[in-house]
Amino acid sequence: MRIKTLVLTLTLGFAAAAVCLAGDTKTEQALRDADAAWSKAAGSKDLDKTVSYYSADAIVLPPNAPIATTKEEIKKIWQDMLASPGLVISWKATKVEVAKSGDLGFVSGTYELTMNDATGKPATDKGKYVEVWEKKADGKWKCGTDTWNSDLPASPPAPAETK
Repeated sequence: MRIKTLVLTLTLGFAAAAVCLAGDTKTEQALRDADAAWSKAAGSKDLDKTVSYYSADAIVLPPNAPIATTKEEIKKIWQDMLASPGLVISWKATKVEVAKSGDLGFVSGTYELTMNDATGKPATDKGKYVEVWEKKADGKWKCGTDTWNSDLPASPPAPAETK
C-alpha cells in the first residue's frame, strides 16, 4: 500500500510540475510573440499600433532624453522616431522571464535601427533593450516600462564655448 501511495504521489507531483512548467513556457511564448508583433508594428511605422503595446501608466526611458510618463509623451517619442527619414527598425527578444506570480514578465533583447544622419546618409545603430510587461485584468499583456540604449560608444562632448 505504501509503495502505491508513493508512486501515486510521485506521479501527481511530476504531472503538477509539468503543468507548471508548461504554463511558464506558454506565458513566455506569449510575451515573445507580443514583443515580435510590437517590433513588426514599429517596423511598419504604424504609430497607433506601436503605442498600443504600452499600459495606460507606462513609463519610457529613451536614451539621451527625459523620461516619458504620459501617453502623449510616449506617443511623441515614437512619432518623432517613426518619422525619421530612412528609418528601418526592428528588435528581437533574447531572454524572456515570467515572475512566479504570473502577472509580470521581463523581456530583454537586441535592436537595430537605421536612419539618415544629418548629411542624408544612412547610419545604423545596434543596441539592447529591457521591457517589463504586466498582465492586465482582461488577460492581455502590456508593457509598463521600456528602455533601450546603444552599443555604440558615446559621442565626445561638444567643445566648451570660449568668451
